[in-house]
Amino acid sequence: MDVNMESSMFQIFRLKVILLQSKIRLLPRQILDSLFTITGMIKYERVSSKQQLREILEIQSRAIKHNVSVEEQKSDGFITIPHTFEVLNKMNEAAAHCVALKEGKVVGYALVMLQTFRNEMDILVPMFETADQLLPGLNYLVMGQVCIDKSYRGKGVFRGLYNFYKSELADKYDCLFTEVATENKRSLQAHLAIGFKVLDTQVTDGTSWELVCWDW
Repeated sequence: MDVNMESSMFQIFRLKVILLQSKIRLLPRQILDSLFTITGMIKYERVSSKQQLREILEIQSRAIKHNVSVEEQKSDGFITIPHTFEVLNKMNEAAAHCVALKEGKVVGYALVMLQTFRNEMDILVPMFETADQLLPGLNYLVMGQVCIDKSYRGKGVFRGLYNFYKSELADKYDCLFTEVATENKRSLQAHLAIGFKVLDTQVTDGTSWELVCWDW
């Protein structure tokens, strides 16, 4: 089969899945959960348990830069900053994180970080300070970190997570801000494809970061 034709068919399939998901979300919660389980579809929701937080940390551990080969860093990207359970839980209690679930297990996540957490992690303080300068007067939200487990990459989960993130939070915040390591070209390209735009480049503790914003 021609590669372009195969790609087009896959896009059509994804569109049908998205439309189906939008329709079945109108069903009662118990029926909806059963449908996701039976069909094996990816389900998006806000974190509601400590177990889900632990599963986020498991994915984070597998994707942290020092645990990823150089080849995989180039092809799939990586994450740079680890979180403790305590900080992750504290953030979640203030504003629940977004996760992608497959048969009840977390396969991807996008962290929600309010501006009130600007001093929780020293490495993130410069990012918040620069965000204040770049987005004066705006009620911005910070996406603390996004990662898809290896087996589920390239299947639309990254975009699905961000679409869910927007549907949950766009009405409360003017825009979504985050930073991506300059050398993490795979992640930067993925964010630009979502709609993020590079506002500035900043070096913190020897690491170069692209400061990006999604005016959703």
